[in-house]
Amino acid sequence: MITHIRGRLIEKNPTFAIIECNGVGYFLHISLNTYSKIPDSEAVKLYTYLSIKEDSHSLFGFADKVEREIFKLLISVSGVGNSIARTMLSSMTPEQIQHAIASEDVATIQSVKGIGAKTAQRVIIDLRDKIVKTYELSEDSIQSNNTIKDEALSALEVLGFSRKQVEKLVQKIIQEAPNTTLENIIKKALKIL
Repeated sequence: MITHIRGRLIEKNPTFAIIECNGVGYFLHISLNTYSKIPDSEAVKLYTYLSIKEDSHSLFGFADKVEREIFKLLISVSGVGNSIARTMLSSMTPEQIQHAIASEDVATIQSVKGIGAKTAQRVIIDLRDKIVKTYELSEDSIQSNNTIKDEALSALEVLGFSRKQVEKLVQKIIQEAPNTTLENIIKKALKIL
């Protein structure tokens, strides 16, 4: 397997990058997360994953090893292919994916285009233990974010908003600022609503 490529950046696009290495141009499929981290300088290094199928050989590029490992874990789940895994990494950071899986947040995973409820649950069932063990996420941080989310949703329901209406918004606010207070979550939600 090709583990990484270091070379001259020829072209950078939100979905792919072309890197020239010793006279050979490599086309790498990338996520938006990696796209935002690739420097505009000529010399770049991307970690890679080579996907070999009957009808294609595809090279995927990643800004760091953690993103590559999350990608490999995601594609190990039945029903999640290269395309959906890349879409997940474009929609959320690797840290957000880890946290969503570890905290069993089906709604967040299901918010990714192409992932239904059953696939989201399968991702959680298959990967939760691996994510918690590998990245040593503490149960306290996982539980505290779930508690704050539930309290924020309850408070907004009391204020007259339906749970369905505010659930994605509260989740988004928590993802953007994981260490925020309950009060700030409610204030931000009310400004948007």
